[in-house]
This record gives sequence, structure tokens and C-alpha cells, in this order.
Amino acid sequence: MSSMTRTELLLFIREHSLGVVATKSPSGQPQAAVVGIAISDRFEIIFDTLENTRKTVNLRHKPEVACVIGWDKEQTVQIEGVADEPSGEDLYRLRRHYFAHFPEGQMRLTWPGITYFRVLPRWIRYSDFRDAQTVIAEFVESDLFDS
Repeated sequence: MSSMTRTELLLFIREHSLGVVATKSPSGQPQAAVVGIAISDRFEIIFDTLENTRKTVNLRHKPEVACVIGWDKEQTVQIEGVADEPSGEDLYRLRRHYFAHFPEGQMRLTWPGITYFRVLPRWIRYSDFRDAQTVIAEFVESDLFDS
């Protein structure tokens, strides 16, 4: 494979349930956390967390985020983007994606302080180092959202 299509990228990300989300604290310290992820057809990555977690505090202060998905088979996706807390129809739509991937996540709806973040990618890099034909494919917002 010498390149990767938008659809192949989406399918690769959907093969994974976990991602690392990196944020910056209000004091500028880097912090990272493993989270359960789901992704919409629009490349919106959704995860749940509690309001008192470091990542929630960090993202509410500074919404820029970096993520890594798929590190176990010499294939990986790096993402840089902006996070927000969707509401209304967006939240309902994104939670459907999340609950399809994590049915047990519906039980957390009753937890005090549960919240959802959506990562809107600005840049994605897919890397495949499995053989001599290394594949590196980069996607920017217009590649992801104009299709």
C-alpha cells in the first residue's frame, strides 16, 4: 500500500478502542491519559470522562489536544486538533457512536459529573512501519471534512 484513502483511515481508527489524549495543564505542564474512543463518519473523536479529571480541567482551559491511536502493530495515527464539549443534537449523535462502541458507557450516564469531549482533528498522520514499504499519509482538515 503506497497511500491511504480517507475511508481506509476511518476504518483503521475504528479498529481501536483506546487512544492517548495529551493536553496541557493551566500551568503549562503536559499531561496524557488513555481513554476509550469512538469516531464518527466526520472524523469526530468522542470520549467520556468526569468533570474533576485533569483532562477536563485542561481542555476547558486550553482546548488544543494531541492524540495517538494504534501503537501495538507498527501502525499508528497521530492527531492534532481542538476539543469541545458537544451539546444538544451533536451530543446525542456522538453518544450514539460512543455507545455503539462501548455499550457499557450508557451506565455511566447516571454518574455525577460525567461529560463528553469531541476532538475535531486539524491534522492526522497515519504511519505504517510493518515492512520495507513504509507508508506515511497526512491529512488536513480539508481532506477530512470536504469529502
